[in-house]
Amino acid sequence: MVSLASLVAALGGRLVGDAQVQVTRLAPLETADPHALSFVSHARYASRIATTQAAALIVSPALEAAAAERGPCIVTGDPYLYFAHLTQWWRAQQRQAQTPTVDASASIHPAAKIGQGVDIGPFVVVQAGAEVGDGVVLGAHAVVGPSARIGANSRLAPHVIVGEDCSLGERCVVHAGVVIGADGFGFAPYQGQWIKIEQLGAVRIGNDVEIGANTCIDRGALDDTVIEDGVKLDNLIQIGHNVRIGAHTAMAGCVGVAGSATIGAHCTVGGGAVILGHLQLADRVSISAASVVTRSINQPGHYSGIFPIDDNASWEKNAASLKQLNRLRQRLVALERSLPSNQSIPSEP
Repeated sequence: MVSLASLVAALGGRLVGDAQVQVTRLAPLETADPHALSFVSHARYASRIATTQAAALIVSPALEAAAAERGPCIVTGDPYLYFAHLTQWWRAQQRQAQTPTVDASASIHPAAKIGQGVDIGPFVVVQAGAEVGDGVVLGAHAVVGPSARIGANSRLAPHVIVGEDCSLGERCVVHAGVVIGADGFGFAPYQGQWIKIEQLGAVRIGNDVEIGANTCIDRGALDDTVIEDGVKLDNLIQIGHNVRIGAHTAMAGCVGVAGSATIGAHCTVGGGAVILGHLQLADRVSISAASVVTRSINQPGHYSGIFPIDDNASWEKNAASLKQLNRLRQRLVALERSLPSNQSIPSEP
């Protein structure tokens, strides 16, 4: 339980109404009870202010009057951003009560370096030469490989693997099942067989990166795979070897990035999109969900490459027509060339 006065003292904002109102949880407008704190991020939700049961609201200056009429509120220029900081503060208060421990079942090599205040769960393995920074949390069954490095205050959920020589920056969050530093998909064809190319690079991940559950980031073939500061990756993403992702880029679930692609800073990639290998995306490129990027994109902007959904019969007919487009184009070019220079094929009215 915490008072509104304490929240404003910690996070700022302007408090309107009773500062001693106590809240016990954070909740959305629809399910908030008289002990909950909620927020209104946009004017289109203003109609819900009068009906919510929340003890208090976080609102913008434009909604202050409506919120104050029903009860106390915290006024801030960006309620959504304020709420994000509030969730971090709330979680930090919960964690302060937990005392870091090293579980007896953990296997820590004598040549590993473990910082201060590290919490190590059951059956964790930290191998020779690994470095684990201050305040790190290693969930059950996590593995920190030989000479791998985990930056201060990063958190690895259960069953995370950080492979040999790979590095993770400070304040990173890595969710369950993530594999960092598996071999890249490199094979040379020879007489009907595939001959493995040993992957000799590593993975370098910057600070404040978050990686969703069961995402895989492959080590480089020769140079390293690089994920820069502030990148956010959703669940079930595949990052191929020698990919480079610029700072503060965000990718939604099930994105696939093939080897040696370079993605700029502040990009967004929608769920299920695919970026082919060796391509380059400029800074501030946005890719729509389910798109397939087949060429480099050199200018910022929003790009889509999606064949529209339709009933199956219509889709099959359209797909069959698409196969004929090149032949029809060639016929059209030939027809235009056969016309006198002062004539052209009329367009549709």
